[in-house]
Amino acid sequence: MRFGDRLARAFTDWGQLCVGIDPHTWLLSDWGLPDSAEGAESFGRTVVAAAAGQAGIVKPQIAFFERFGSAGYVALERVLADARAAGLLVIADVKRGDLGTSVEAYADAWLTPGSSLEVDAITVNPFMGVGSLDLSFEVATRHGKGLFLLAATSNPEAAVIQQAVVAHGEYAGRSVARAVLDDVAERNARSTTDALGSFGVVLGATLDLALFGIDTSAAPAQGLPPVLAPGFGHQGGDIMDLISIYGEYAGGVIVSESRSVLSAGPVRLAEAIERRVTEVGAVRG
Repeated sequence: MRFGDRLARAFTDWGQLCVGIDPHTWLLSDWGLPDSAEGAESFGRTVVAAAAGQAGIVKPQIAFFERFGSAGYVALERVLADARAAGLLVIADVKRGDLGTSVEAYADAWLTPGSSLEVDAITVNPFMGVGSLDLSFEVATRHGKGLFLLAATSNPEAAVIQQAVVAHGEYAGRSVARAVLDDVAERNARSTTDALGSFGVVLGATLDLALFGIDTSAAPAQGLPPVLAPGFGHQGGDIMDLISIYGEYAGGVIVSESRSVLSAGPVRLAEAIERRVTEVGAVRG
């Protein structure tokens, strides 16, 4: 089954909330866990257990495991194994970007069935050109996986690049962010006639997307690029603004929240996830 189909099923069954797995140093401390690979593993497995049966998607931030070296990756592998066993969709926030066989190797590591790091989708960096990721698209397509390309991110340093206008080529005259979105939409259109595509974009929930050249008043009827939307909750994005922010893309938005639910602590985490699932569902009706 394509990633887009699995994502659509997760939306139907569990709603659009995605629970982040971000073992920050301060969160580990608040949870009474050591700032170590063992602490990160316990944290991640607790989040998976709390999300299972309530939300359909989790998103581990790989940096918080990688900081512990090889032990961190062992911890991550165990968290991912739990998530797969629980039937959760897993989006690894790895932001990989490279060229040729190097970017293919990254995709092989994360998207190959049976890999110890296997997930359903990864975030990728297209700012060496979307075409530099062609082999990642091929690997993802072959294995029914997904990609989320950075397009309009919420960090203030990004605007100078992402709002810049493409000088020449197929997308000349469009913003960089819009060019990424349009490229992804065209790839989806070539690969599926279903409503939701397997390739998506990252569009921050705290942004005025019009400043990035993105018009949300119209969206593809087939192969809609799903939107991974960080910024709700702790970063200031209001879930009540979901439709006004994303317009016709709202039905494909993955509402990514980390600190806003994780700060509830291990004992109240399941309750916090349940509450946010209900709140997000109420906005979408």
